[in-house]
Amino acid sequence: MSDLLAALDSLRERLDEIPQADERRLQELKTELLGRKAGALTEILKALPGLEPDERKRVGGAANALKRELERAIDAREASLKQSATNLSGVDLTLPGRRQWGGGLHLVTQVVDEICDIFRELGFTRVTGSEAETERYNFYALNFPKDHPALDAQDSFYLGGDVLLRTHTSPVQIHTLETYPPPIRIVVPGRCYRRDPFDASHSPVFEQIEGFAVDDGISFVDFKATLAAWARRFFSPQTKVRFRPSYFPFTEPSAEMDVQCQICAGSGCAACKQTGWMEILGSGMVHPAVLENCKVDSEKYTGFAWGMGPERIAMLRHGIPDIRVFFDSDVRFLEQFIGKEESGVRSQDLESDGPAPESRLLTP
Repeated sequence: MSDLLAALDSLRERLDEIPQADERRLQELKTELLGRKAGALTEILKALPGLEPDERKRVGGAANALKRELERAIDAREASLKQSATNLSGVDLTLPGRRQWGGGLHLVTQVVDEICDIFRELGFTRVTGSEAETERYNFYALNFPKDHPALDAQDSFYLGGDVLLRTHTSPVQIHTLETYPPPIRIVVPGRCYRRDPFDASHSPVFEQIEGFAVDDGISFVDFKATLAAWARRFFSPQTKVRFRPSYFPFTEPSAEMDVQCQICAGSGCAACKQTGWMEILGSGMVHPAVLENCKVDSEKYTGFAWGMGPERIAMLRHGIPDIRVFFDSDVRFLEQFIGKEESGVRSQDLESDGPAPESRLLTP
């Protein structure tokens, strides 16, 4: 009997746990103390039949009294918890939701895709080429003289022998002419490498887009009309363009193409150095020597070519002052160009069997 009374005293001490218990702990205490199968108090009550009548009366009375105390304490705590829950029913205790960052195409990749999509609508096929080329494909077949400064190891990244990282995407012109007969219309995006300083306007690694067309009867008028159509599609229908004489070994005649400054609309500003114009690409009619180097009859076929830098195009369109920000991987900068509309190509302006390019008009 003394053991049972001591067990009851031990259970009574656990009354102090009930007022501090949360909802989960309260259910655990209820099971531990009053559970019908293995509750501590239940086990004591099961032992009563084996006691003498006087002992049974004494232990049973103490056990029943403790049972009532436990039940009252548990009921009181349950009511208290229920009241607390009612008082907080209109309060949101959860943390604010964290915005999930969504990835997207890099701004330069967006510009490359947009330019290629426009030329696709003009009948050009997008192709790519190797980033490692021989001197023949990178220089000689493109009518570069052997003493041209670009062949100097100080200006190009040589990998060994006459193999180097391409300095432009023009070698794809030669590969294409050697593989396919005219007519040819291709646009060639890709990465190029030059020993340039890494500053606000130069990078030793950069993207370039090359355009190339060869066919019977192509004239300078076709050349100008194609590039003017691209500029007015890419920038705006009101964009003005101009061509200035220039020199490139692989084109003759050659021209630099300028577009009306997109910031000042041609009135003159710091970005265009008060000229109202911005240079965006070099171009010209394909030099007859380039065609002859690929065994294409230059008396029958003519063509035009151009090359532009997507980084520079993106900088002009969005007013970005430093090319190095494209390489910083700064999410604060890059996320400005991710959204429902990510390009400047208007889908209603394009009629194609393929998917319409995305819109990219966001600015930093």
